[in-house]
Amino acid sequence: MTHVFLVGAGPGDPELLTLKAARLLRAASVVLYDSLADPRIIAMAGPAARLIDVGKRCGKHSASQAQICRLLVEEARGGHNVVRLKGGDPMVFGRASEEMDALRANGITFEVVPGITAATAAAAALNLSLTRRGVARSLHFLTGHGAEGGLPAHDFVSLTKSGGTLVVYMGGETLPGIAAHFIEAGMPPDMPAILIENASLTSQRSVPGTIATLPRLHAALAASGPVLILIGEAMRDANEIAAVRSRITHEVEQNMVSAA
Repeated sequence: MTHVFLVGAGPGDPELLTLKAARLLRAASVVLYDSLADPRIIAMAGPAARLIDVGKRCGKHSASQAQICRLLVEEARGGHNVVRLKGGDPMVFGRASEEMDALRANGITFEVVPGITAATAAAAALNLSLTRRGVARSLHFLTGHGAEGGLPAHDFVSLTKSGGTLVVYMGGETLPGIAAHFIEAGMPPDMPAILIENASLTSQRSVPGTIATLPRLHAALAASGPVLILIGEAMRDANEIAAVRSRITHEVEQNMVSAA
């Protein structure tokens, strides 16, 4: 009998949660949740459920991965129905491997319930295809920080030559270094890039630019929520759309001033 469910909470909007995830939350006796899980989703747990904040977030860990694995094993051994609620999808930079390994080593059955990952939520929010036909031949999900912090050891040359869309998770702090490495690897400085904060939420903000300008734009944004970075020719429309919106907004404001 399955006692542990590794559940994807999706990008934030509760309406993007899967039906299965919602059902398991209502039936859970224990919920271990990340900081990135929206409070409205956590509130879907049954009134008798014990809620345990394990606080996993890039650069801000209130519980170590070893502690989380130990808690999962202890709660499952206690006969509890455990939901491990993770932001986005558990299998996309969600450290699911460590937790699955710990459960297997202790003979505990588990099930993974996927969630919408931030990349597809951001693409939907922007009305842009990450794999636009004739433009993006591939799609690459990258982490923005190494295992010990700092820049990850990506093959920036191969990624630049891929001709695909690059999606950088958790890359806000290392964006200047990432941009510099891509430009050094041969990426044109005017390659379209866009930063999106809090994808799918009402607090969502997006900033279009280029691989050369995005670090400065990110610094000016002073983002406090999770940030995703999209890079590639498929993002060129985002810049054009933003320019049109800016022009329309300016014209509307000028008309309002004239009318006054």
